[in-house]
Amino acid sequence: MSFDIVFNYILKRTGVDYGAGPDGFARLLARLGNPQEKFKIVHVAGTNGKGSVSTLIAKTLEAAGYETGLFVSPHLVSPVERIQINGTPIAKNSFSQAVVSVFQEEEDELNFFEILTAAALVYFARKKVDWAVLETGLGGRKDPTNACTAALSVITAIGLDHTQYLGSSLAQIAREKAGIIKPGVPVISGTVNPTVREIIAKTAKAKNAPLTFVGLGEPFWESALDFKTGRTFLRAEDESLWPLHALGARQTLNACMAYQAAKTLGLPERALKKAFEQVDLPGRFEIFGQDKNTLILDGAHNPQAVELLMDFWRKTPFAEDAVLLCGFMKDKDYKKMLSVLRPYFKTVIVTVPPSARGAGEEEIRDALPKNARIVFEPDWKKAFARASAHGTVLCTGSFYLAGAVRGWVQNRGWKRI
Repeated sequence: MSFDIVFNYILKRTGVDYGAGPDGFARLLARLGNPQEKFKIVHVAGTNGKGSVSTLIAKTLEAAGYETGLFVSPHLVSPVERIQINGTPIAKNSFSQAVVSVFQEEEDELNFFEILTAAALVYFARKKVDWAVLETGLGGRKDPTNACTAALSVITAIGLDHTQYLGSSLAQIAREKAGIIKPGVPVISGTVNPTVREIIAKTAKAKNAPLTFVGLGEPFWESALDFKTGRTFLRAEDESLWPLHALGARQTLNACMAYQAAKTLGLPERALKKAFEQVDLPGRFEIFGQDKNTLILDGAHNPQAVELLMDFWRKTPFAEDAVLLCGFMKDKDYKKMLSVLRPYFKTVIVTVPPSARGAGEEEIRDALPKNARIVFEPDWKKAFARASAHGTVLCTGSFYLAGAVRGWVQNRGWKRI
C-alpha cells in the first residue's frame, strides 16, 4: 500500500472507539516478536521540553558512535519525522511496510498512536539500532511506549495539559508521568515544582529507582544568545563555553538534563559537545528569513509553554515590532494562552490550524474579552500572508500551525537561520 493510503487510514483511528490499552498493546508486541527487547531504550515523558530533550539525547548517542532511533511527536511537515535513525526520517515505503506488519498482528483495534509506536519499534528492530529514544505521546503510565523497559527514564517539566485525560491537578498529572519509572531503572527529572518533585521522589523510592533532580546550573547557565546563528552559548561550571544550536527559554535546562543523561549512560563529553553543536530542533524558536521579512516559529501549545516563550521573547531583538500569528487546538486552554500572548503585540491575527481539532472563530471569540482587538482569518495561508506583510512575525500556539507555516515558507525559498 502507498504511504498516503496507509497514513490517511491510520489517521481515522482516533477517538474512544479505538485503542488496545496497555495490556492489549503488550500482547501485540509479543505477537510481533517483542521488537522493543532488541535494543536499549531511553524513555522520556513530561509536559514541555520532552521533544527537545529526546532529540538532544539521541544526538549524543549518535555522536558517541551508536546507531540510534528516535520516536517523537507530533510531526511538523511530514509524519515520517516521527520515526528517525541517526537524524534521518524513515522512508515512506519503510513506514508503510512497518505499519502493515503491525496490522497483520492486530487483534484489538489499535488507535493512531499505538500503531505509530508499534511501527517505530518494528522498524528500529529491523534496522538493528543500538539505542532508541522514545518520547511518550500522552501521559506516561498508560502510554503505549510504557510497554518498554528502559535503561534510563527522563521526566521533563510538568504542567497542566491534556487535563481531560490526565487529571485536573499537577499532582494527578505528575502521577501519570511518573508511571514511566521502572524498578531499578535510573531516573532524571528537570521539574522544579515541589509537589511534582515529591511525587516523582516517592515513586522512585517505591521502585528502588536511583533518582537525580536536575536544575539550572547543573552544570550550565545561559551565557549569551546569538540570534543571527540560532545559538545559545552555555557556560559550564569550569567556565568553558558550550555552543548549543537552539534558542528558547527552557533550552538551557534541557541541555542540563541531556548532560546528566549522558553522564548516567557513560557517554563521553566530546559526544555531548558535538551533539549540542549539531542538534536540529524544528519548531522550537526557529528563525526564517526572506528579504526584509523575519518569521519565528515556536510550537508552544499550552499555557506553561506560552508563558516561557514570552519570558524569552522579551530578551529578543524582535520584541519591539512584531505581529503575532496564532492558532490553537480545541482541547487546549486557548483562553489562557491568548491572555498571556496579547499584551506583547499591537497586532494579533488568529487563524485555524490545519487540523480537525483546530479551534475556530466561535471558540476564539468566546474566549476573548469584549472589544478585544484581534483579526480573525480562518484560512491560515491568508492569515500568514497578512501577518508577513508587517515584516516580523511570531507564529505560535500549535505545532500543527507551526508545521504548516514551516512547510509553506520552505517551499517558497525562505532561509532558515
